[in-house]
Amino acid sequence: MNGAPGGRDTAIPDGAGKDGTWEELVTTALLGTDRRTPAHVPPGRTAPAALLDAAAVATVRRRAGLRPGRAARRPERAPADPRPPLPAAAARRLTTLLADRSGGTGGGRRGSTPDLMELLPQWLAAANAHGYAAPPQALPALLDAARGRTDLRPAALAFAGPRALWLARLNPDWRFALRAAPGGGAALPDTEDAEAVRRLWREGLFAERAALLGALRARTPERGRDLLASTWATERAEDRLMFLDSLRTGLSGADEPFLEQALGDRSRNVRATAADLLSALPGSALAARMAVRATACVALDRTGDAPAIVVEAPLECDADMERDGVVATPPAGKGERSWWLGQLVESAPLGTWPRRLGGRTPEEIVALPVTDGWQGELHAAWCRAAVRQRDAAWSRALLGSPSAPEAGGPGAVSLAERAKLLAALGPEDRAAWVAGFIATHGLSEAFQLLGVCAVPWAPPLGRAVVDALDIARDAGSYPWSFSGVMGLAERCLDPAEATRLETLLSIPDEPEDAAPGAGGYWAEAFQRLVTTLRLRAEMARELMPPAGPREGALSRRTRPADGRSPGPTPRWPRSSRRG
Repeated sequence: MNGAPGGRDTAIPDGAGKDGTWEELVTTALLGTDRRTPAHVPPGRTAPAALLDAAAVATVRRRAGLRPGRAARRPERAPADPRPPLPAAAARRLTTLLADRSGGTGGGRRGSTPDLMELLPQWLAAANAHGYAAPPQALPALLDAARGRTDLRPAALAFAGPRALWLARLNPDWRFALRAAPGGGAALPDTEDAEAVRRLWREGLFAERAALLGALRARTPERGRDLLASTWATERAEDRLMFLDSLRTGLSGADEPFLEQALGDRSRNVRATAADLLSALPGSALAARMAVRATACVALDRTGDAPAIVVEAPLECDADMERDGVVATPPAGKGERSWWLGQLVESAPLGTWPRRLGGRTPEEIVALPVTDGWQGELHAAWCRAAVRQRDAAWSRALLGSPSAPEAGGPGAVSLAERAKLLAALGPEDRAAWVAGFIATHGLSEAFQLLGVCAVPWAPPLGRAVVDALDIARDAGSYPWSFSGVMGLAERCLDPAEATRLETLLSIPDEPEDAAPGAGGYWAEAFQRLVTTLRLRAEMARELMPPAGPREGALSRRTRPADGRSPGPTPRWPRSSRRG
C-alpha cells in the first residue's frame, strides 16, 4: 500500500473494486484483518494478502482515472550574465567556502582550523571588485548562505547577478533577494529617460520609487530632489520621512530651499530629519540660526587667572527653536536646559567656535576649563557635531592623545563615542590612533575601536595588535577573553604578517597564576591565525585574472629554481615583516 494516495479522488466513483470503497479498505487495514475480514477473499489467499491485492487494484484504478492537469507555463530563460567567469581555482574555492555552513564550531575551543564562513564576505568583496560572474551551479548555495546571514546579502546578490533574481522568483525561500533588489527585481529605467522615470515615480511601488530616488541622487542629486518635490505634498508622512532621508546622498547647499520648506512639515519626525540634514550643511541658514543661539549660551571669561568657558543654558524652548528641530521635551533623567543647550551646540557649525573663543584652534578650545560643571555637556555636544559634520580637526581634538591616562579625550566619554569620532578621521590617522591606544592600554577595550578601522589593517595597527596579543599570552592572561580580537585579526590583518607570527606557534611556558591550559589555547589560536592569513593570501592569488600569453611566458622564464610558482602578488597591501 506504499505510495497509495492518501485522499479521496472525486474523479473516480466511490466503488474501489469488488472489495468495497477505498475508505473501507483503509478501515480494514487500520483495524487489522483479524478483527475485520475483507470481503470476497479468494480461495487460497490469506486475508492480509487479499487486502493488499484489493488495495493494489484500487490504487491502479484510481491512478488510471486521474485526468491530466493543465500544463504549467514554462519559465522564462535565465538572463545572461555578461561578466567574465571566475578562474577555475577561485570557483573551487567558492564551493569550499559555501560548503562550510557551520559558521565555526560553536562553543568551546575552535582548534586551529580556519573559519571559512567568516572569510566568505571578504572573498565576495574581492570577487565583486574584479567584476566576475558567479558560477551558475553555485547560485543555490550562495542564496542559501545569504538567506541565513543578512550581512552577506548585498555582496552576495551583487555577485550572483541577474540570475539570482530569476531563481528567487521560482523558490519562496529566496524571496528576500527580490525584496533586496530595487523594485522587487525589476530593472530601473534609464535615468536619462525622463518619461520612464516620471511614470515609475508616479505609479511604482514604494520600494521601486525609493530605489529610483536613490539612483538619481547618486548620479544627479538635483533631479532626485526635484522629483521628490513634485509629489511632496501628496506623500504619506512615513513615506516623506523615508524619501527625505535619501537626500543624505549628494547632500549640498542646493538642497537647502527644499529642506527649509520641510521644516514646516506637519510631521515632527520629518521636521527633525530636515533639521538634521540642514545642520550638516555649515553654510545653511538653519546652521546660522543655531550658531546665533549657541553663541549666546557659550562665551569666554577672561576675568580669572586663566581664560575659561562660561555657559548659560537657554531658559526656554520657543516655537522658532522647535521649528528648527529642537525637541522641547527631554528624555527621562535629563534636565530641560542642558537638553536644549546640547541640541543648539551640536547643530551649530564648528567653525563658529574659533571666532567666538578668541581665535583658538580646536585643540586649544577643548583644553579650556568650563565653569559650573558644564564641561561634560558642552564637549559631548561638540562630539556629536564633529560626527555629524565629519570634521576631522575637531574629531582629533576631542579624541585627545591615545596615550592619555583615560584615553577618552576631552569629549569622548564612551567607547561608542570614540568610535564615532574615529570614523571622521582618514584611514591612516584612524589606524595610527587606535595603534597608539592599544600600545598604551592593551586590547581589553579596543574591540569596538578596531571595528571602525579600514581593512586590511595598516601595518602599524597590525603590529600593535599582534604585539598586544603576544604580551597577553606571555602574561598568562585568560585566553578566551581575547577571542573576539583574535577573530577580527583573522579577517583584518595583512596576510604578510603570517611570517612574523610563526614565532608564536609554540606552546609557551605557563606562569603559575595562568589559566589552566592557556598555553595550548594560545598556540592553537595563533596557528589558526597564521593558517587563515595564508589562506587569504591564496584566495587573493586565485582571484587574479588569468595571465595573457606574453605574461604567462614571462612567468615561466622567471620561475624560481625550485620549480614552485611564485604566484601573482595578493591584492591586499603588504606590510613590512618583523621576525
